[in-house]
Amino acid sequence: MRRSERLVVMTKILTDHPNRIVSLSDFGNELKAAKSTISEDLAIIRQVFQDMKLGKVETIAGAAGGVRYVPLASMEKICRTVGLVCRELADPQRILPGGFLYMSDLTSAPDLMTSVGEIFATRFCDRKPDAVITVEARGIPIALMTARALNVPLAIVRRVSRVTEGTVVTMNYVSGSAKRIETMSLSKRALQPGDRVLAIDDFMKAGGSARGLVDLASEFKAEVVGIGVLVETAEPPEKLVKEYESLVVLENVDPEKRQISIRPSRWVTELMGGGDA
Repeated sequence: MRRSERLVVMTKILTDHPNRIVSLSDFGNELKAAKSTISEDLAIIRQVFQDMKLGKVETIAGAAGGVRYVPLASMEKICRTVGLVCRELADPQRILPGGFLYMSDLTSAPDLMTSVGEIFATRFCDRKPDAVITVEARGIPIALMTARALNVPLAIVRRVSRVTEGTVVTMNYVSGSAKRIETMSLSKRALQPGDRVLAIDDFMKAGGSARGLVDLASEFKAEVVGIGVLVETAEPPEKLVKEYESLVVLENVDPEKRQISIRPSRWVTELMGGGDA
């Protein structure tokens, strides 16, 4: 196999398995090449990924070491993705009766959610989460792509427990916006004591669901090390959780004027140099 062919295969394997360690022996056996040759090929891939800002290829030393691809989103990709989300959500055709916003097509778009998941993975990778947790249902695609980028399992919190979940932990929480009691449950097999958990959701108004995830994780003796949200509302300004990262802020929906006011979150605006999406 020529070097050009090996580079294609190795790149495919790495990008198909983000944050998973692949040993040089595995590459050598697959490609029928010596470890020294594989190392030279990896050096080329690593340099190209670095130059093109396609993520990072890391070498892990030791007997259980190897190489892994970390899909870090570049500043340009973050700004481009958030700008796309803002433009899509600003479409007046998304306004539903009652002033609600239609988002299901965006949260179900594989390419977009893959990019969003990589952004959240980039923001929280230093927290070293052991699992991603979310509440059904629209948050599942975002959380799944985040879990894939981090190479950790996804735990889905149900609003109504299912027999297929086995034994579950169920708790009540107060919806931050509606101020009503709601229920969430999670299988006892989903998290382990001591797990570091990343909570991901599609929408935050007052933060009741996020607060519920934090409290539910504590029932498993797990720690929520970060909260990521696709869209947050500007009102109320005080949320039930303090530490979280959103991508865009929904400031206002005016059904009568058919206007939607939405902007990137502050940390994204800072990446953009203070400009608009």
